[in-house]
Amino acid sequence: MSMNTVLLAIGSEDESRLEELAETAASVVDPNGRIVLLHVFDHERYDTIETQLNIDPDSEVTPDDVSQRSQIVTDVAERLERAGVDYEVRGALGETAESILEEAEALDTDLVVVGGRTRSATGKALFGSTAQRVLLGADCPVTFVKERSEERTEAAVPA
Repeated sequence: MSMNTVLLAIGSEDESRLEELAETAASVVDPNGRIVLLHVFDHERYDTIETQLNIDPDSEVTPDDVSQRSQIVTDVAERLERAGVDYEVRGALGETAESILEEAEALDTDLVVVGGRTRSATGKALFGSTAQRVLLGADCPVTFVKERSEERTEAAVPA
């Protein structure tokens, strides 16, 4: 299957798995393909980042502009550059799963890569899951990059 356009969705909760997310996306995109790095903000987080970046609230700054200046996006972009992968940065403002699904459809994405953490069945039922909604709602394949647990990470380190 040809992966010309891979949508890599990241958020502030993905800091512990940035390397895995970037490696996963870079490993599946075609040599002449591209990765669209999408950072979705809720309104509160967006306003906080605008303040931290000293952006004039009256300026015509877009979510794309704010995403490009976000540290988490910069970290992933550096990893993609080291991997020699063509990428672009996009931002969205709104509900995360809905924004990811809309962007995937608009781009005619071949694959969506999302991160997440393990949750109990009760936790999923009570609070929902962005990754789960993307997995169930996407019109293309979705790769889920699970957060590594501390125990598994420690066990993987040779003594």
